[in-house]
Amino acid sequence: MCGGVRYELSAPPESAIYCHCTRCQRRSGGSAAVSARVARGSFAITRGAELVSYYRPESGYEKAFCSECGSGLWSRNPDDHEEIGIRMGTFDDDPGVRPSVRQFVAYAVPWEPIPDDGLPRHPERRPD
Repeated sequence: MCGGVRYELSAPPESAIYCHCTRCQRRSGGSAAVSARVARGSFAITRGAELVSYYRPESGYEKAFCSECGSGLWSRNPDDHEEIGIRMGTFDDDPGVRPSVRQFVAYAVPWEPIPDDGLPRHPERRPD
């Protein structure tokens, strides 16, 4: 949001998903989060690396955010930092992918029904 952290991708994102888990709901303040998986080795921070902070939950992926404005940026596998999911709202331009699946729909909020968009739905984590 503040523009302090900038990144670039050297390859287009591979896929995108909606996640309806309660952690994504609380982190985003919405009914779901939408993220794009990036190709290994294609992600680089170009400015503001010193502003990036991580929330490291007891289990699950680390959540990167800007320490200046609080914006959610990406998540990464704590055991493999090359496995990254970029928050789609942080792209400056069309990333070229669209969400193709919904995961953790068993935890979807009751106040916003999941739209009938034809995407596959998984009650828990989507199969890889």
